[in-house]
Amino acid sequence: MSTKVRFPYKVLELDAGRGMLMPILPLRLSANEKHVEAQALLDTGSAVNVLPFALGEALGFNWNSNSMKVVLTGNLSRHPARAIVLDGLVEGFKSARLAFAWSRSDAVPCILGQVNFFDEFDACFFRAKFQFELRSKRH
Repeated sequence: MSTKVRFPYKVLELDAGRGMLMPILPLRLSANEKHVEAQALLDTGSAVNVLPFALGEALGFNWNSNSMKVVLTGNLSRHPARAIVLDGLVEGFKSARLAFAWSRSDAVPCILGQVNFFDEFDACFFRAKFQFELRSKRH
């Protein structure tokens, strides 16, 4: 039987002080013996996980030392990105290896997308109840 945990929707700050309730997941990201707490948007329409620049720096990554380029698409296509792999810990679950497109910009949110967050977790969204549920795919 897989683990499942429900989380409340949280307000995602938009421009001009406006906000919208969205499936925002708190998680701990780790690499290079460093940890950061992040708030990530679950985005089933995103092809990849995306990490803002400041979070990658806080985890000890050096932009100029990382040569594995990633091309972001859609409204993030103007931002250069590099591939990095982190350990992600969601409350109630075991740690998972997560691949991110580390953006050169902090104007991008932390996003959890198809590659590879949804390879590790199934998600059910209960928008009318302002909740979402995660289930581990690992047994």
